[in-house]
Amino acid sequence: MGQVIALDNLLLARQVWRGRSNALPLSRQSTGHASLDEALPLGGWPERSLTEILIPADGVGELDLLMPTLERFTQAGKAVALIAPPYIPYAPAWQVRGIDLRHLHIVEAEPRQAVWAFEQALRSGACAAVVAWPQKVNHHALRRLQVAADTGQTLGFAVRDLRYANEASPAALRLEIGVDRQVFVRKCRGGPAPTRAFPIAVRH
Repeated sequence: MGQVIALDNLLLARQVWRGRSNALPLSRQSTGHASLDEALPLGGWPERSLTEILIPADGVGELDLLMPTLERFTQAGKAVALIAPPYIPYAPAWQVRGIDLRHLHIVEAEPRQAVWAFEQALRSGACAAVVAWPQKVNHHALRRLQVAADTGQTLGFAVRDLRYANEASPAALRLEIGVDRQVFVRKCRGGPAPTRAFPIAVRH
């Protein structure tokens, strides 16, 4: 039987490499949904990062998920950009939800230009949040978007079809919304993904 040596002695003798704990700081950007904030390891949206929102069809709650964040930013006078939304936002409805339209910017773009516009808006640092509906985006493009969000210190949200759920993604957070408006966390930065689903609450 081998000799038993105290771990403390090995550490003192520098014979064992000690890894450093690089715990990420908690997020300062709440999702606006208390149960989701509590479950995410960082306590909110990953800052300076790309978040993917995977949906089976338009209108299952993706805007309700983001509305508290967009309201908070626009009410604070910070710019929010929508890149290639599938439908023209109905201004009165957005106002009722608390969005200050003076700080909401809509960029219409063809599929081939939408990813470029998304990246430029993220990288510019002019927006607090950028929401896009890219139709043609691969892993390399997603990586560029993640880097752009970090460079511009911006929250980026890519709303994509659920059929891409099994593809690898560099996004810091991946959420899936079911037809029943339940949110599932597929991937998250800072720790294991919570296993339970979270309902999307609508605030009027």
